Amino acid sequence: MAVRVNEDNFEAVVLKSDLPVLVEFYSDSCVPCKQMSPILGDLEDDYENRLKIVKVNSNYDVSLATRFRVMASPTILFFKHGEEINRTRGLKKKSELEEIISELL
Repeated sequence: MAVRVNEDNFEAVVLKSDLPVLVEFYSDSCVPCKQMSPILGDLEDDYENRLKIVKVNSNYDVSLATRFRVMASPTILFFKHGEEINRTRGLKKKSELEEIISELL
């Protein structure tokens, strides 16, 4: 299950990570976000030790959502070496995310 990060640990967990990082900005009341959970769980299993997957609750961590200009849930940002490489919005199929992940690895 993806680890939840917040303003306090975002830099250490995401920006300073040695691995590429997929960050899902989500909301507890968002149905597409709930549908993304098993997909992200599968990706965690498939890319173990090659990709870190974390979540940010946009309702509680408004400062992070604002900082990264997240306007909708779910929004997924992809980071490598502390830099945002790609982003996508809305419910995505596993294959769509894998395509982006393959560019990161």
